[in-house]
Amino acid sequence: MAALLEVQGADRFRVRAYRRAGETLRSLPEPVSAIHARGGLEALEALPGIGPSIARSIATVLAWGRLPMLDRLRGRSGGTAILRTVPGIGSALASRLQDELGIESLEELEIAAHDGRLAALEAFGPKRLAAVRDTLAHRLARIRGRPPAGGPQPTVAEILEVDREYREAAAAGRLRTIAPRRLNPGHRTRVPVLHASRGNRHYTAMFSNTPRAHELGRTRDWVVLYAEEADAGGAERQYTVVTEPDRGGLAGLRVVRGREPECLAHYERCGPSPGGAGGSSKSPTARTPLANPG
Repeated sequence: MAALLEVQGADRFRVRAYRRAGETLRSLPEPVSAIHARGGLEALEALPGIGPSIARSIATVLAWGRLPMLDRLRGRSGGTAILRTVPGIGSALASRLQDELGIESLEELEIAAHDGRLAALEAFGPKRLAAVRDTLAHRLARIRGRPPAGGPQPTVAEILEVDREYREAAAAGRLRTIAPRRLNPGHRTRVPVLHASRGNRHYTAMFSNTPRAHELGRTRDWVVLYAEEADAGGAERQYTVVTEPDRGGLAGLRVVRGREPECLAHYERCGPSPGGAGGSSKSPTARTPLANPG
């Protein structure tokens, strides 16, 4: 993580935190799994240089053998195998969750179970949704040691600001790119990655590489943001920002999926001024979506 974050231009303090944590783990006299088994997250956080966020990442690797953010930064996608471990989610539904909603981890599945995205799928009736929430609450508690997702979220203004920063930097060619393993037969390094911070919150942003984005020709419009919540012990939330094609007062504006009413209130309050959170300083007007090169 430290090496990838450094190459991709992340905050140097974040890079240093991962590097120091790696040095701590390498110097331990016993496996870190034994330390976690004895004392959970508190025992991990007591190690030199291990804060709540990295402790949670270590626990995730111990539980599932992989770290979703590391997979993303490497251009990999192995989320369906993890999703299939949840009762009621088979191969077909796991693939659909990944392709249509971009869900690749249990944490992202939990957030979608609470923000309405799962309920919007006809495959999820009330009983299945309740069962998924219950399963994740118990399973993730062993990793997180904290309450499940559902606490305070970043404002849509902040999310839209990071989205604008990402699209402008990508259009200017200022970002490092990765080669996604999926839907990329030529193995081209074509997806720009942005690492940004807002207060104690770290964001990673990249264009969507889902089959649906490719099908609709929106691979240079749909932006997926992963927000690491430092104040929530390193919990990670996922947001997708798109140019709204035809939704009334939001048509042509950047919108955070699932938070459309908040976006409408934001634009009514602040206005879609060029260069602001809802537009791009590269566009002639805030209601003109960025060009889509495909």
